[in-house]
Amino acid sequence: MRRLSQFMIAVVAVVTLVGTVDAQQRRLVAPVRGEAVIEYTKPATKVSANEVVTVIRVKNVNSAPIAGLRIEENWYAGGNPVGGDTYRHPRPLPPDAVIEVTLSTPRRPGMSSPQYVFTHANGTIKPQLVGKLELTPVP
Repeated sequence: MRRLSQFMIAVVAVVTLVGTVDAQQRRLVAPVRGEAVIEYTKPATKVSANEVVTVIRVKNVNSAPIAGLRIEENWYAGGNPVGGDTYRHPRPLPPDAVIEVTLSTPRRPGMSSPQYVFTHANGTIKPQLVGKLELTPVP
């Protein structure tokens, strides 16, 4: 009986310590509201037999996370829309984090010019084109 009570006390102590560490690591930070600024690389587009794949790297340069980051790619043929793709980041993008976004669109005749629209859940985004971004692990 004594061993059981000692074991229970040890388990409670470990759970309490782990819970405190997790709470400190997962503290909530208010996301950007209004206009957010991001840096992005020139879209790298590869055309295959039946689809067009575009890869873009995006970096959050704000001091707060960006919630609901959304990137839309719209393709046009002679001024007429012919398709596109949308990416939505599943979690708030932390400050200084770099992600790689892949957009895939079915290939159609006459596709010539893409347009990219960046938005987030709490406002607009001001995109800034940069030469190169190194990937960072996103927690």
